[in-house]
Amino acid sequence: MTEFRTRRITANLPGVEGSLTSGQTLQNRYLIMGVLGVGGMGSVYQARDLHFPNVTKLVAVKEMMNLAPDPALREMIVRNFEREANLLATLSHPSIPKIYDLFSHKDRSYLVMEYIAGKDLEAVLAETEGFLAETQVVEWSLQLCDVLTYLHSHQPDPIVFRDMKPSNVMIDERKQVRLIDFGIARGFQAGQRGTMIGTEGYSPPEQYRGEAGPPGDLYALGATLHHLLSKRDPRLEPPFSFSERPIRTINPAVSPELEIIINTALAYEPAERFSSAVAMKAALSAMRSSSLKTARVSISTAPVGVTAVLPAGAPANTVVPLWEFACEDEIRGQPLPVGKNVYLGVYDHNLYALSKDGGKFVWKFAAEGGFAASPIYESPHIYIGAEDGKLYALTTETGRQVWQYTTGGSIRSTARAAQGHVFVGSDDAHLHAVNTQNGRAVWRYEAGGAIRSRPALSDKESRVFFGCESGEFFCLDFSGSLKWRFRSKRAMTSSPAMGNGIVVVGSTDYNVYALDANTGWAVWKTRTQKPVVSSPALTDKAAFIGSADGSLYSLDLRSGKLLWKFDTGDQVASSPVVYKSGVYFGSVDGFVYCVDIVTGKLRWKFKTDGAVISSPAIADDVVYIGSTDHKLYALTA
Repeated sequence: MTEFRTRRITANLPGVEGSLTSGQTLQNRYLIMGVLGVGGMGSVYQARDLHFPNVTKLVAVKEMMNLAPDPALREMIVRNFEREANLLATLSHPSIPKIYDLFSHKDRSYLVMEYIAGKDLEAVLAETEGFLAETQVVEWSLQLCDVLTYLHSHQPDPIVFRDMKPSNVMIDERKQVRLIDFGIARGFQAGQRGTMIGTEGYSPPEQYRGEAGPPGDLYALGATLHHLLSKRDPRLEPPFSFSERPIRTINPAVSPELEIIINTALAYEPAERFSSAVAMKAALSAMRSSSLKTARVSISTAPVGVTAVLPAGAPANTVVPLWEFACEDEIRGQPLPVGKNVYLGVYDHNLYALSKDGGKFVWKFAAEGGFAASPIYESPHIYIGAEDGKLYALTTETGRQVWQYTTGGSIRSTARAAQGHVFVGSDDAHLHAVNTQNGRAVWRYEAGGAIRSRPALSDKESRVFFGCESGEFFCLDFSGSLKWRFRSKRAMTSSPAMGNGIVVVGSTDYNVYALDANTGWAVWKTRTQKPVVSSPALTDKAAFIGSADGSLYSLDLRSGKLLWKFDTGDQVASSPVVYKSGVYFGSVDGFVYCVDIVTGKLRWKFKTDGAVISSPAIADDVVYIGSTDHKLYALTA
């Protein structure tokens, strides 16, 4: 159980006493004004910071009394208290109180934190006649999902809160959620066991076995929401008995969709809950979406994100687009969201500009060949190459051509821009460096075959990396001089990605290579079952890449060791994109997938009517991706 539980009450409430009294000063700085709460090992006080004499700056002073007779136990208690302080000091989120100071005085330790004026949800619930409004509870839950996402994504290790409950959630004067009392939060490492800790009624089953992980926080959030909507305190009920008191039998005003979401979070087995706080937020956002138009929908027609709340074995394709735009031919490249628009090259010879808001047509530019490459943005222009062998520079506002540069072959390579140059490969077997201002050639480098790989750039070393269809991989400096060369056994269509001093790239010889960026030596290689034309996405710890064997691979960035593999129904030529805690990509089986970045478990998938070889682009929690069914889709991330 939690060692330190405070009950938020009004300052100076009669009958509540702490070891400090009003008017007492700590450290010649903090003037105690009253008691905010009392716990088993100390109190929380409201105080004024006297270092700001001209303004009244209020702080919260958390006291920890250490009266343990055993010196070793006293030392452990102090370490735990300091651990909370050090943990809070690493966090920066609007829903987490700031920490200002830490000190000891006699047999007590003190933590000085941001004072939050407001009420906790336990007090809000007690003061509310009847039931809380669903819309308000959903708004709080969305904010709580955000702060849990922040904690669970914390580096170097995720943080598990372990004590989500109404009394640990404050609503401040701005009506914003604030998560308080991090006394038992800790860094999470898979497989690590600890003591049974938390609050009975809210804690998940596995936490009673000493197993605390991110899914446990989602269970506790579900228990909190159940309490808020039903007014049935889980501490007074048998453990894990939420299914015996369905929310809507107690409070019929709760929507079926919200009840499903909460029940999913409360699943007994962690694997049957949401895959992450992001997935739970997506389901809540979808439920609240205006596309519902206040009408209740069945699960078979659930909106974007409700995929995540379906039980095992339910149909996964319950995601619906925010909007879709139909073109006249296949979409092979990656969309480009910039500003208010999304730019899209299509095989119908047109580059389209569509509004992010609703996918409305803004303008289009016609080339003399189809677009297999993707557009890029380098202020103030859009650049894209076409099958007609030309690289175009266009204005973002109207699509007016600024200049064009002609190569000796089709351009299927997506360009990169840096230091006044646009670097682009061509089927003429050359990498071209073009001046961004006037479209004139700066230099070109002859490779051993057509270049369809998108270059990777290192601005710091002024280097450009790319592969070609002859199986060679090159590193040049920005003047066009060769620094090193690497050879694989087959074509390198995959576009390289850089991270931690290595360049990761796939090859049609079935391998994924990690090359030293300075020397070109192979640091590691990992073999898949079929050719790799997908381009990798990197994090600090992992590389994600697809293969024609139908799988998306997660590989340890340092060693190439397989972390997990997700199998689709056909080839994965789409290049994955990492966004928050998800990996997004398409497959030739016609689906767009979102899988969990850590576990590789499916969050949702969306079915198109054609193969998806386009790569996703994500902006403002919206996934933009095209299909060979001639449509661009906007999906909720």
